[in-house]
Amino acid sequence: MKAAKSWKTTAAGICAGIGILATQIGYLLDSNPETVLDWKTCLAGIGALGIGWFSRDNDKSSEDVGNKK
Repeated sequence: MKAAKSWKTTAAGICAGIGILATQIGYLLDSNPETVLDWKTCLAGIGALGIGWFSRDNDKSSEDVGNKK
């Protein structure tokens, strides 16, 4: 399966994942001991990156993105 052939969904998934991870990194680096890193949310951010990377736009066929021969 070839990745990143559908730029719209790839960009959306990567932006969502980066946003989630950046928030968690902010919690990790602030000086407030009450805000802590949430590992479940970090995994969700990584999942969003993966979904964005491997997803396909609705207007692309499997042949267009190289998934069918």
